[in-house]
Amino acid sequence: MSVRSEKTESDSVVSSTRTLAETSDIAAARNGDEEAFRRIVERYQSTLANQLRRFSPNASVVEDLVHDTFVEAFLSLASFKGKSPLEHWLRKIAVRSGYRYWKRNAREQKLKEELHNEPAVLPAYSEDPASAIDASEQLHAMMSKLAPRDRLVLTLLYWDDRSVAEAAELAGWTQSMVKVQAYRARNRLKKLLEENP
Repeated sequence: MSVRSEKTESDSVVSSTRTLAETSDIAAARNGDEEAFRRIVERYQSTLANQLRRFSPNASVVEDLVHDTFVEAFLSLASFKGKSPLEHWLRKIAVRSGYRYWKRNAREQKLKEELHNEPAVLPAYSEDPASAIDASEQLHAMMSKLAPRDRLVLTLLYWDDRSVAEAAELAGWTQSMVKVQAYRARNRLKKLLEENP
């Protein structure tokens, strides 16, 4: 037996064991077993945190979004059909949590602007970001000026490098809607960039 076939068998056994353990945890969590749900959280917490960093560079916001995602998952676990991996189902919930966060922030920002009667001002950018962190912060700042729908479609397609079909599934939109929204969002972002070089 070759090393490659041994590794494939080993990977298959690990994957099978994980699936059995996960299936068991899902069933137990549906029956109110908090320890089983804790294992699910531990299994996917870092994966979801990585995804949710697309929605905010702030670590405490990401932590809150991960928490919100798992609360929603726990409350709707009975609706999980098991037709796709649990991770995909959790990622969909995470995308919706991030999207709601953007919408809530947009409403709050609009209210602040109305109360202060001042236009929103983009922060000053350095022409040559010193680090990836600066670039990430600048990207978040620019994206925060877009409507939540625009931010979501651009994040899924370009930041997460999802296909149109994957973006549609994650957002709960049709593929046509993703294409139209992406076209409009790109134009709005281009206009923002031209107005704020």
